[in-house]
Amino acid sequence: MALFDLPREQLHRYRSASAEPDDFDAFWSATLAEARRYDLDARFELVDTGLSTVRVYDATFAGFGGHPVKGWLTLPAEIAEPVPLVVEFVGYGGGRGLPHEHLLWASTGRAHFVMDTRGQGSGWGGGGAPRTRWAPPPPTRDS
Repeated sequence: MALFDLPREQLHRYRSASAEPDDFDAFWSATLAEARRYDLDARFELVDTGLSTVRVYDATFAGFGGHPVKGWLTLPAEIAEPVPLVVEFVGYGGGRGLPHEHLLWASTGRAHFVMDTRGQGSGWGGGGAPRTRWAPPPPTRDS
């Protein structure tokens, strides 16, 4: 059972004391415009894992600033139609680990995408994703 700081009736009425900064909308407009300057450049390479109940793809796509983000896309081996997708974000200092560490969701008939945080990878966990280093960003659409 989940633990809460307040009783349920107080949680329903709770309003944060935090105020939205004056530049909130401008910040997100600029941030999203910057992200759209780069192509997604998504790539999915099938990995020979030796696992028979799933197919695993080494996925790479352009994150913020065009820097590559890596992840494992694990699918049930025998899917014939679209299935729900569970996305798992690994925190800073961690890594996506090895494909066999992420079999639960695909074993239930769902797709599972576990991704490294941009510029991170393999600080803890079973390995499998080398620590990435920042590289110059790829060219933008307008360069």
